[in-house]
Amino acid sequence: MPEHVSFLQLLGPVVLALAAVLWVMGLVRLLRGSRPDATARYAGPALSALPNQRQTPPDREAVELTPAERDAFAGLVRRLSDGR
Repeated sequence: MPEHVSFLQLLGPVVLALAAVLWVMGLVRLLRGSRPDATARYAGPALSALPNQRQTPPDREAVELTPAERDAFAGLVRRLSDGR
């Protein structure tokens, strides 16, 4: 141990190296936990009280507007867009 270096100065790089190793380990653990296949490990049993989710989106709906409704909608859009 050099005579002109205090104990705290020698301990500083060791503490920084330890903190860096712990940070890298935490980062690796965090990134591994965000993988899609990682959720399969923690999935519990299915809840039987809930219905199954739809795999496809619902059908699109379309409604035909009358000419009066189209005019009213166009007027509403003009009125709302005037404020911008």
